[in-house]
Amino acid sequence: MNSRLGLLATLLAFAALFLHLTPAPAAEGTAAPAPTVEQKEPPSSTMKTVIIGVLILASVLSIFLIVERGIALRQETVIPAQLAAAQANCRTPEDLTTLRTVCNQHPSTFGRLLASCIDHLHLSREDNQELLQTRARAEVVRMERGIVILEIITGVGPLLGLVGTIFGLITLFKGMGVDVTAEQTATFSEGISLALEATLLGLMVAIPSLVGWSYYNRRIEAMAVEMETLCDAFLRGQYEQVREN
Repeated sequence: MNSRLGLLATLLAFAALFLHLTPAPAAEGTAAPAPTVEQKEPPSSTMKTVIIGVLILASVLSIFLIVERGIALRQETVIPAQLAAAQANCRTPEDLTTLRTVCNQHPSTFGRLLASCIDHLHLSREDNQELLQTRARAEVVRMERGIVILEIITGVGPLLGLVGTIFGLITLFKGMGVDVTAEQTATFSEGISLALEATLLGLMVAIPSLVGWSYYNRRIEAMAVEMETLCDAFLRGQYEQVREN
């Protein structure tokens, strides 16, 4: 009897130990917890920093030049209304002295060209016109200062964006693998981010620069033609007066 009780107690002990070590089955309708994957930040890229930094710098420079040229190429700054009116009313030698004084009072591109015409009236008309053309070319170059940089940014901006896009695609393909890990996922997202950001920034830099460059080129051309017409009318009137006298 005692041996049977001992055997029963031993079986009960083994059964209790087995139930304790065996995990309980999941309840019906509840899913087993999925293994967590450690989230990692995308790896930092020196190339991305350089490309984005250069594009941002080009954008700031482009905006500065657009604003600066917009102020410098205003109609009143290049061809003051008072100076144009004084030039139209110049009939006598006294008016000529007054016009030279007005040129000094309104320093501008047209004022410097008109002053050059007045200072060389003692020369022949052909020599005066030749000197005027030389001075006009120098003044046009001065008006175009900074616009060539807008032209460079217009061409370089999309190319830098293309470089960033290609580098982003290279990073993207490097992140592809058979086994998807947290590091590969981060590299994948880094490649997509660089490709899209570089393309967007390249276009955002190039479009305003192209608009500013085209607009200011046309504006300078129109102002140069207007100043040439005014100076030619002034010289023709002055030399006709000399011929009549």
